[in-house]
Amino acid sequence: MKNYKIIISGGGTGGHIYPAIAIADTLKAHNPQHEILFVGAEGKMETEKVPKAGYQLITLPIRGLQRKLTPKNLLVPFKLLQSLWKSQKILSDFQPDVVVGVGGYASAAVLRMAQLQRIPVVIQEQNSYAGLTNKWLSAFASKICVAYPNMEKYFPANKITLTGNPVRSDIIHVRQYKNRGLEFFGLDENRKTVFVFGGSLGARTLNNCFKKDVEKLLQEGYQVIWQTGKIYYPEMREFAEKLNDKHLVIKEFVYEMNLAYAVADVVISRAGALSVSELCLAEKATILVPSPNVTEDHQTKNAMALVEQEAALLVQDIEASEKLIPTTLELLKNTNLQQKLQQNIKVLAKPNAAEEIVQEILKFCS
Repeated sequence: MKNYKIIISGGGTGGHIYPAIAIADTLKAHNPQHEILFVGAEGKMETEKVPKAGYQLITLPIRGLQRKLTPKNLLVPFKLLQSLWKSQKILSDFQPDVVVGVGGYASAAVLRMAQLQRIPVVIQEQNSYAGLTNKWLSAFASKICVAYPNMEKYFPANKITLTGNPVRSDIIHVRQYKNRGLEFFGLDENRKTVFVFGGSLGARTLNNCFKKDVEKLLQEGYQVIWQTGKIYYPEMREFAEKLNDKHLVIKEFVYEMNLAYAVADVVISRAGALSVSELCLAEKATILVPSPNVTEDHQTKNAMALVEQEAALLVQDIEASEKLIPTTLELLKNTNLQQKLQQNIKVLAKPNAAEEIVQEILKFCS
């Protein structure tokens, strides 16, 4: 069995980082002797998550343009040139067999320099709407692994392989964790459970909706796991303490996502690519509230890919204050609709995504 050197580049958000780590873990499962180097951006989430996962990380000074006018935008061209030069040095020193890009600013510099050096490049696009970086790089890529059908509108059709998004293996078959989950969260097995989460930083809309109306769910006899995110946790914890209801479990962050999915009858989430992929694998009746604060509104496009298959319900962010809790109550009371959503979302799951992506990567290793 040959040992290969592989660079995985990108990051900035969990939606880029966690699939990248899943790919790396699968490569290591194939052969522990493969050498894997991550390249990310300075000061971004990957600087914490990648080393914690056990991988070496080198960072680039690259940054994106700010939407508002700011002097920092004047530094962007210089940071890009620095990053291109540093990327060239990384490639020369590490001598990778293949470079994998998962999106984010850092991947633009590394993949472009790899292409110029004729090193094979594999792109992994998580969203149903292709990111600007990946669209720009696609003309030079050897292979593009996508999570949604009909991506020919963004990428050369002959380079596309539909693989799905790689997620953690413990998300698959979550039903086996239900008893552990009930015990872990201290829940009542006779009550239906709502799990709401808005990412590691939290989602203001979701938190405000639950602060306003969570009592309606509790009064109807349901129980709630509420992940607030780091930013909103102090305020929401104070609210929950005043409410003092044992059927409301409030967390800053839920690391044990398999346990939360296992006990949930209804899940409420933003529509980031990774969350959508996890929900498909967990086979959960889901209400998606896409964030309006993302590039080119790609979360709405992710959500619509499910809604059009009758695999999830959609509540727009601007309407969430009035519609989210009533929609949740209607779904909790409609067992037939829950089952329909579960069956339809299950069809969209890609449980072997990481393995399929790794097989594509290894085809380009010399």
